[in-house]
Amino acid sequence: METISKVTLKGQFEKLPLGAIKPAGWLKDQLLIQANGMTGQLEEHWEDVGSDSAWLGGEGEGWERGPYYLDGLVPLAYLLDDHTLIKKAQKWLDWILSSQDAEGWFGPTKDRDWWSRMIVTKVLMQYQEATGDERVIPFLLRYAEYQLQHLPKRPLAEWGKYRAGENILVWQWLYQQTGAAFLIEVITLLQEQAFDWAGLYQDYPFRRYVTEFSHESHVVNVAMALKYYGLDYRLSGDSQQRELLDQALKQLMVYHGQLHGMVSGDEWLAGTHPSQGTELCSIVEYMYSMETLLAIFGDTTFGDRLERAAFNALPAAISRDWLAHQYDQQVNQICCDHSKRNWTENGDDANLFGLEPHFGCCTANMHQGWPKFVSSLWMQDQEGLVCQSISPCVVDNGEVKVTVASHYPFQHQALLKVASQVSTILKIRIPTWVDTVTLLKNEQSVEVNIQNGYLIIGQAAGYEQYQLSFASHVQQESRAQKAIGISYGPLLFALPIEEKWQVVKGTAPFFDWQVTPQSDWRIALSVNAAYQVVTNGITSQQVFDSRHSPIEVRTTGWKAQNWQVENHSAGTPPYQVEVGEAQEITLVPYGGAKLRIAEFPTIDSRS
Repeated sequence: METISKVTLKGQFEKLPLGAIKPAGWLKDQLLIQANGMTGQLEEHWEDVGSDSAWLGGEGEGWERGPYYLDGLVPLAYLLDDHTLIKKAQKWLDWILSSQDAEGWFGPTKDRDWWSRMIVTKVLMQYQEATGDERVIPFLLRYAEYQLQHLPKRPLAEWGKYRAGENILVWQWLYQQTGAAFLIEVITLLQEQAFDWAGLYQDYPFRRYVTEFSHESHVVNVAMALKYYGLDYRLSGDSQQRELLDQALKQLMVYHGQLHGMVSGDEWLAGTHPSQGTELCSIVEYMYSMETLLAIFGDTTFGDRLERAAFNALPAAISRDWLAHQYDQQVNQICCDHSKRNWTENGDDANLFGLEPHFGCCTANMHQGWPKFVSSLWMQDQEGLVCQSISPCVVDNGEVKVTVASHYPFQHQALLKVASQVSTILKIRIPTWVDTVTLLKNEQSVEVNIQNGYLIIGQAAGYEQYQLSFASHVQQESRAQKAIGISYGPLLFALPIEEKWQVVKGTAPFFDWQVTPQSDWRIALSVNAAYQVVTNGITSQQVFDSRHSPIEVRTTGWKAQNWQVENHSAGTPPYQVEVGEAQEITLVPYGGAKLRIAEFPTIDSRS
């Protein structure tokens, strides 16, 4: 087999291998809650990933659910060094690695779909990085050879056709590991058979609420496909890919963008109304796309998009104990029950918190969100390590170890303790919402050097401490009908509605819950309001909990007497508010409020 590299893959940064970054502080707590919740207990209580799974040699489900589950279980297990989770994952991995036939095909014999194998290759990529298991690289090379022989006569179809970039991502990684030239042939073949996402956005057809199925408007496909522009750029070096990506993102946000940073999709693209749903699967896939694009292009705006989704949309859709989740969340969510809503396709149970509301894909796929976020906190280039988020963690590339102590995003500062064996350059992404940056080195003020959105720090061999602070202000974000959202840094803020949780079905530990409101939600804000930011500190393992938020924004609200319920959801924020009495209100981080208003109608309190 030829092993001489013929193509240089382009890209600004490289991701570090799984395990080089370990979570700390509140972020580690999120992974621990996840491990003790649905991820750690799912196999024992959900048959789709239970012992009879076809991905374990049984007679059960044999398509995407086992692979989806592993795509989160494997990184979670190794980030926490959790031997129980590692053992759980290993039995799946051993079966998969032993299932390959002489031609290179693998997996359940009853299913011949390309798509589910694409997920498995992503799992094996992470597993090999964490363990160095010598079986993985030969296994993947044999499967790539199989594709080269069989794709011409059995081309991609359905989900595989629209998600071929997931396969291309792994083959690019494998090419970097091996230099096997035939992998470029396989990638080219996959590109030729894949759907032309860039072409779709040249004359974009989905400019309103979608009412019929198409793969092109399926929100999870849309979220995944954003990374494909970057993958194409890595091979071609064609700068037009970035221009096409920006065009796609702009159109998606104009026609379907939501305040939490995601596009709507319940199940298909659903417009900008704050009571349309957003599917949990799309959130974790969008995050992975932003992580990939951030590495390839290095543009800080992809980090902004990633943090917006990770700190808001992701925790909002998952119960505080990680024992239930929503299929669809709403920006303005006043009730979660079994009622008919204005979804494009999803069922009446889609915004219940439960084990498997509506479809089970999110039950299987939600687990990758936090672990892959942790694995993207730092990257590297030829000069050294690159910090993409000052969230708490420890990163070690063998030459430089950085311990990040912070309460970010609940406080906009971090202490970086750097122990370096060599002279190096550290880069730290500066979010676009930052007004000013302050840097102390060993408690002494130093000049701030920012280039292309990154703070540059020259680090000599030895030990240094850096105190980094971001100054910012509360922002009002304009929406339709003169409505606004309130953000501070990467956090979206919401009016929390008092919640009553009631079991509607299920057995321990996984129940389905309805959540009903116990306080009024009809509140308008003033376009000229004053805001007070109050930092409470972290007082609980679960930081995304409206009952004890680490940070609050206090202001004045006015009762919006003509704001109505429509289709069992909060109606359109009224353009002209019938103003009631004023009251002091406290806004909390969006992700911690399971019932909430985050898109508010407005008044002018001066008139």
